[in-house]
Amino acid sequence: GHFLEACAGLESVWAVDRDAARLERVAENLRRLGLEAKLVAGDATQPAHWWDERPFDRILLDAPCSAVGVIRRHPDIKVLRRPKDVERAQGLQAELLRALWPLLAPGGLLVYATCSVLRAENERQIHAFRAEERLTASVESWHNLPGEAEGDGFYYACLWKPHALPTARSEEHTSELQS
Repeated sequence: GHFLEACAGLESVWAVDRDAARLERVAENLRRLGLEAKLVAGDATQPAHWWDERPFDRILLDAPCSAVGVIRRHPDIKVLRRPKDVERAQGLQAELLRALWPLLAPGGLLVYATCSVLRAENERQIHAFRAEERLTASVESWHNLPGEAEGDGFYYACLWKPHALPTARSEEHTSELQS
């Protein structure tokens, strides 16, 4: 809803979630706000099942995480979270990054966000993904700790997809046109 309100005039906005009940709550909020988006019940790690093969200009990956950043509001997280929970979240985060990156258009922006303050789910996750994809462009990121500005802890990183490099053939064609 906030995206649609803040970015009036967007051609389309998709919300993808594997939980159909959660998407129904999104639909209710959009109706209340008088806004529209394409709601897709699907697994984001399996885009072949729902994606129409048109690249996205922007992707917000609100990644499943340990949620330790909301510990101020949910102190039970201290006793409920186990190292295996963080490992499981890390695996899913990496899988989501790998699955969604190819859906991003050249020159597009992917924002990776968690409500975690753990480096393993944030900086290290992005570092590993950049190494895997051989991304050399700088990444803008921000970390907020629980209680800062009376808010929750969270992290986000902005990853820009490089424009396609010209092929030898397209370079030849360009030089012919310039002659």
